[in-house]
Amino acid sequence: MPVLFRTSLPIDTGVVGFDPSMDLALPSLQQLRRRRSVKWTTYPDDVLPAWVAEMDVPLAPPVCEALASAIERGDTGYANPSAGRLGEAFAGFADRRLGWTVDPHQVYPTADVVGGIRELLRLMTRPGDGVVINPPVYHPFFSVIEEVGAKVVEVPLTGSSGLDLDGMERAFEDGARIALLCSPHNPTGRVIPADQLSEIAEIAVAHDVWVLSDEIHAPLVLPGARHTAFLTVSESARRCGIALISASKAFNIAGLQSAQIVTSSDRARAVVEGLPHGATHCGHLGAIASEAAYRDGDEWLDLVIALLDANRQRLDQLLTGRLPSVTYDQPEAGYLAWLDCTSLGLGSDPAAVFLERGRVALSSGPQFGSQGAGFARLNIGTSPELVEEAVRRMASAVA
Repeated sequence: MPVLFRTSLPIDTGVVGFDPSMDLALPSLQQLRRRRSVKWTTYPDDVLPAWVAEMDVPLAPPVCEALASAIERGDTGYANPSAGRLGEAFAGFADRRLGWTVDPHQVYPTADVVGGIRELLRLMTRPGDGVVINPPVYHPFFSVIEEVGAKVVEVPLTGSSGLDLDGMERAFEDGARIALLCSPHNPTGRVIPADQLSEIAEIAVAHDVWVLSDEIHAPLVLPGARHTAFLTVSESARRCGIALISASKAFNIAGLQSAQIVTSSDRARAVVEGLPHGATHCGHLGAIASEAAYRDGDEWLDLVIALLDANRQRLDQLLTGRLPSVTYDQPEAGYLAWLDCTSLGLGSDPAAVFLERGRVALSSGPQFGSQGAGFARLNIGTSPELVEEAVRRMASAVA
């Protein structure tokens, strides 16, 4: 039987007809184990997977309907996102949900955000050019920079203010050509304040640096926080910035291979239009699903956000009660909890201990950079019951 999550929090979504008492029928553990995605097939059945960024939620009904309709008519050929008006759908979503005015003609398809970043870096850098990142950070950033022959320039997050703006400026002065932002930030779940984004834009323009802003978690900003799209903060940001976004995290459709590259200046548009044809191609079913999600998925997304908000608060309570030595700052966006496990004395990779002794799979902290030593990343995009089970297993590993 599915697990029913009933929203009990006051929600003011602005969506006509939204019912905050609706149920979100979450799949049971037995149903989840029938999934064939990487999350559910990497480990044996005695391991509870709580690592990779997939949620344990049903598909949004508008997405289901759009995909079922496509399958019924045999519509599984090559994608033509412009025919499906994907840019218009995203522009409407960005306006409603993110306060971001987007020109639909400056929305370009790509298969996924990392692939889009790879192709932009390949086009925009020369061998040895520096690319600034802010670790601990989404681990493919390291490999994709190296893959294109550029150089990783680490400007780590600071404990108090998040981004080290002085450090980023020094990196630009030393010759770094691109800043690769993760906004909202993965794995910490921080939402980068608008004033910091604005300052980054001014520094970047002053040093003729491009900013690529990965905003894939922006649709999942949680109550109490507000995401600011980089391209909205100033004319400087529009000049130096290119954003990448997708419905894949918010609507759990990563396997459908559809993301968007967004620009808001002629200068940035010229760069993106210089990408090879294959870099601006996406999956056909992904384009169909993304359009449906952006146009009609608000009500479902509000239910998911309510679930994630409840889970981050519940995790706080569970850790306090069962693993008081583990600390974390509640994420402001997304469903990934960055856990400081250094006080447990489990070494640089506590996730390995949790897996071996507790049979629960978390993401390894060190893969996000050396600053992740002693940390682990827990996926809370699941039922409250499985969040509790994950903590129970973690606690058993150190009992």
